[in-house]
Amino acid sequence: MEFHRDIRNWVYPLITAILAIVLIIGVSCRKTPTPEVIPTPGPWKEKATATAQAREITPTPTPHTSSPIQPSSPLPTPITGQGQQPTPQPEVGPIMTSPDYGIQAFLWWRPEVATRDLGLIKDMGFRWVKQVFSWADIEGAAKDHLNWTQSDAVVQHAEELNIKILARLDRAPAWTGAGAPNGPPQNYEDFGDFCFQIASRYRGRIHAYQIWNEPNLAREWGGQPPNPEQYTALLAVAYRRIKEADPNAIVISAGLSPTGTDNEQVMSDDKYLERLYQAGFQQHCDMVGMHAAGYKAPPELSPDDLVADPNQTYGQHRFNCFRRVEDLRAIMEKYGDGDRRVVLLEFGWTTDTIHPEYSWHAVTQEEQADYLVRAYKYAQAHWQPWIALMSTIYIADSDWTKEREEYWWAITYPNYPTPLVKPAYESLRDMPKLP
Repeated sequence: MEFHRDIRNWVYPLITAILAIVLIIGVSCRKTPTPEVIPTPGPWKEKATATAQAREITPTPTPHTSSPIQPSSPLPTPITGQGQQPTPQPEVGPIMTSPDYGIQAFLWWRPEVATRDLGLIKDMGFRWVKQVFSWADIEGAAKDHLNWTQSDAVVQHAEELNIKILARLDRAPAWTGAGAPNGPPQNYEDFGDFCFQIASRYRGRIHAYQIWNEPNLAREWGGQPPNPEQYTALLAVAYRRIKEADPNAIVISAGLSPTGTDNEQVMSDDKYLERLYQAGFQQHCDMVGMHAAGYKAPPELSPDDLVADPNQTYGQHRFNCFRRVEDLRAIMEKYGDGDRRVVLLEFGWTTDTIHPEYSWHAVTQEEQADYLVRAYKYAQAHWQPWIALMSTIYIADSDWTKEREEYWWAITYPNYPTPLVKPAYESLRDMPKLP
C-alpha cells in the first residue's frame, strides 16, 4: 500500500504538470484571427484603377454559356400600339456603366405583378430595378422578429431575369420609437442591425443600397426639422454594418428633394449637401445619391439659362431643371470629391394635369418620352465618367389611381393583368444603350 501511495504522490503531479505545459504551448501557437476590416469608401477613380490593375494579372475565366433562368410562365406582351420588338439585353457588368439604366418598380406584395413588371423592365433593356425594402415590412413586429417572405420573392424574381437590385432602406418600425412619417429610429444601432441582417442574407444578390430618402424634408425625417448631421450619423452606422456583411455592396447616400426653400419643413438640396460634406458623410458612402426632377424644362437647359430667362418660361429657380445635378456636382468638387460617382435615384417629368402643385410644370406624354431619352443621352455625352446609375420613375404600382401624383410620373399605366404602356416606355425601350 505504501508503494502505491508513493506512486500516486509523484506520478499524478507529474502528469498534471505535463498536461499544463501542453495546454500552454497549444494556446501560444494558436493563430489569432484577424478581424475583417471595413473598407473605407474612396473615390471611384481610385477603385476603378485598382480593379483594372487586378484584371491585368487575373486569368480570364471561361465564359459561362448557359442560358439565364426564364420565368416559369410567359410574360404578357405590352400593348404599345406599334408592335415594335424589345431591345436586345446586354449582360450586366461588374461596375455600373456611365450611365447605367434603371427604373423604380413596386414588386413587394403581389408576385404575379412583380414577375410581369420585371419582364417589362427586361424588355426595355434596363439592367437595374429600384425597390423599397421597408424596414417596417421586414422587422415590424419586434426586434429580431424578421419576416423575409416578400423580400426573398423579390430577390428571386429579379435574379431569374438577371436584373440587379438597388434596395432603398428606410421606414422604421413603430417599436424603434421613430416619428411618423419615415422618421429615424431613436437608437441608430437598431437600423444598423437591420442593415447587417439584410446585407448578410442577400450578400452578392442585392448589389446596392440606398440609405433613406429625401431627408432634407421634414416629412421624410419624422416631422423633425431636416438635420444633415443626424443623417450623417445614421448613414455611418448603415455603411459600417452593410460592409461588415457584404464588403462588395454599393452604399449610396439618400437622394435629396430638389428645392431652394429653407425653413423648419424643408432645407434646400444644395445647402443640405454642403452640410453633409462638412459633417464628413463622404466617409460613409460609396456613391452620392441625387434626385433630378426635370420640371418643365428640356434636359439640356442649364440652371444659368433658366434663371436668366426674363419670361421665366420654365420656372425661376436653379433647381427647376434636370441639370440641377451639375450644381450639386460642383459642391462635390469644392470639397475635393470629384472622383466619386453619382447615382440619380429618381428623375423624370410629370404629365400631371389635376394637382395644382404639379400641373404648372406638366409636359405632354410625347414630351415626357422625348425628354427622358434626351436625359440619358445628355448624361452620356456630358457627365461621364462620374455619372453611374440613372433610375427613372416609375413602372406604375398596379393600385395607383389618377388621384395619386405618382401616377402621372410613371411610364406605364396601373393596368393589370395586361400591361399598358405610355410613349415614354416605348422610347426608353428603343433607345440605344451602352453595353
